[in-house]
Amino acid sequence: MEHAILSDMADTLHIATYNIHKGFSQFNQRMMMHELKDQLHLLRPDVVFLQEVQGEHRGHAERHEDWPESPQHEFLAEELWQDFAYGKNAVYPEGHHGNAVLSRYPIVSWENIDISAHAMESRGLLHCVVEVPGWHDQLHCVNVHLGLGGRGRMKQLQALRDRIQELVPAHAPLIIAGDFNDWRIQAGKFLARSLHVHEVFEQLHGESAKSYPSAMPMLRLDRIYFRGLKVKSARVYHGRPWSRISDHAALSATMCRL
Repeated sequence: MEHAILSDMADTLHIATYNIHKGFSQFNQRMMMHELKDQLHLLRPDVVFLQEVQGEHRGHAERHEDWPESPQHEFLAEELWQDFAYGKNAVYPEGHHGNAVLSRYPIVSWENIDISAHAMESRGLLHCVVEVPGWHDQLHCVNVHLGLGGRGRMKQLQALRDRIQELVPAHAPLIIAGDFNDWRIQAGKFLARSLHVHEVFEQLHGESAKSYPSAMPMLRLDRIYFRGLKVKSARVYHGRPWSRISDHAALSATMCRL
């Protein structure tokens, strides 16, 4: 019954991407997981791309009485997103963090790929295949959080390109979203040339969105690239209450099938 209801709404797809800063406000001043959950549930996207998701942290759990008992991606997914995938990237004595995808529709397969450029900075790309009711082709969702160094980012972009060229059919709808840490705006040209993707804000407004810092965004770090879809609208969520939740702004886009 649930999927029958969802199929009536599957002509459009609402997605969001958000670096949640491990559930803490800027400079780690406050634990914001409950406010984050409330705001994401108000947005009600069909698919959510999350970066810096804390899968486990025993120290935070001991220090904060209202720290969620379940991993952050499971806590956020409760009651709204029936399926999720978590890619563990950075592992340390007290726990681990990585990327996550939450989906109202079935994730039929997923894989997390280590694209770390060096030992001091663990990075991954989380590739999920989503079965959207009523769509002839499966939706490929790739969630990325790229490194801080330019040379390492280029290697990671090349790994992303190779992954998609090998495993994503040219006719399949594709979304690549996340935190690209690309303040020099170089990733878009590379991805457009090698994968024939477009960025939603560039297509609608002529340039990618300013997303960092969330209180007064100046840098264009977060992106949503797509192929095989049509963009209807896109929005940046910055200022209050979003600037209290994370140091990044959230981005969303509504798309439809070609």
